[in-house]
Amino acid sequence: MSEVGHALQQLNESIERGSSESRAKALWHATDILVGGEFSEEQIRLFGDVITRLAEEIELAARAELSRRLAHSNNAPPKVVQMLAFDDAIVVAGPVLQFSPRLDVKALVANVRAKGQPHLLAIARRASVPIEVTDELVTRGNQEVVQSVAANDGARFSDFGFRQMIKRAAGDAVLAERIGLRKDIGPQMFRQLIAKASDEVRRKLEQERPELAKEIQASVSQAAGKLYSSFGPGQESYLALKQAVTEAHKAGRINEKTIYAYALAHRFEEAVIALSLLCSLPPGVIEQMLVVNNRDMILVLAKALAFSWDTAMALLFLGAENHRISSSELESLKAEFKRADIRMSRGILEVYQSHWRAGQSASMPRPLH
Repeated sequence: MSEVGHALQQLNESIERGSSESRAKALWHATDILVGGEFSEEQIRLFGDVITRLAEEIELAARAELSRRLAHSNNAPPKVVQMLAFDDAIVVAGPVLQFSPRLDVKALVANVRAKGQPHLLAIARRASVPIEVTDELVTRGNQEVVQSVAANDGARFSDFGFRQMIKRAAGDAVLAERIGLRKDIGPQMFRQLIAKASDEVRRKLEQERPELAKEIQASVSQAAGKLYSSFGPGQESYLALKQAVTEAHKAGRINEKTIYAYALAHRFEEAVIALSLLCSLPPGVIEQMLVVNNRDMILVLAKALAFSWDTAMALLFLGAENHRISSSELESLKAEFKRADIRMSRGILEVYQSHWRAGQSASMPRPLH
């Protein structure tokens, strides 16, 4: 009888005899043969069927040992690995979640959606984390999980993933620094990060990435206010424009159609002033939102004002770098806009309004998503 056949026969006999000692002995023997040998996928599947039957009855410590032995093996039966990965005990699930090459993207995403933070943390530490998985981690993970995956050189992020991390980096200097140190962060995302980062984080990034020092300084200057630097509120031209838009607002001529027209024509200043009047927020707040391309808040304002997607999209393009957004990003933003609740968006706007009416200009509250 072949070694494979002999090992499988031992396993089946152990199951039939029902002796816990014989089952454990056969299990470890078969596992060692499986890990150390060369087998076809069909043979691995046969091992997996029998090991699954045994593993369902073994105690926690034995399941943890089985996970440890199979974690790094290319011969590990996918069925067994998935069973271990979805174990509630992290001592069992952790090794295969962090190391097993036999877990595919579908299984990892399902695990993130179904299990707790310790499981997510193990996944965040994998040598390679694909985009589909990082999208889930940065949405569902706690700060420790997000910090971990942000520091993982083997993780890959979509623009959505970077936006989520930047949003969650508010008040988290560790996360902000780890995002800024990533070599794969694009220029636009980097500028958004710097615009929201603390002075301490900016200084650390300048030290760690001196090649980006000029980019950091330029981003800080830009975030300080394109409108106020090139079309300042003290200039006659600005005062005249503000007066004209304000009078139009009093006459009832500033509405969604007007905002849409301003955005399409890239009339940045008029759009800022008109939106500030409709939202009862200072022009500087609206300007900052567009300059740093805070897409979450642009969508919140558009939804709170009951604007259509076309108008929201026009504002997104107005704030985008070179007025360009990829089609995949646009589809994601459209879906986010359609999911947004108008009452919640108006509640967020009211928080902003209260904040600025109180004169607390130190920092703006985060959107509540």
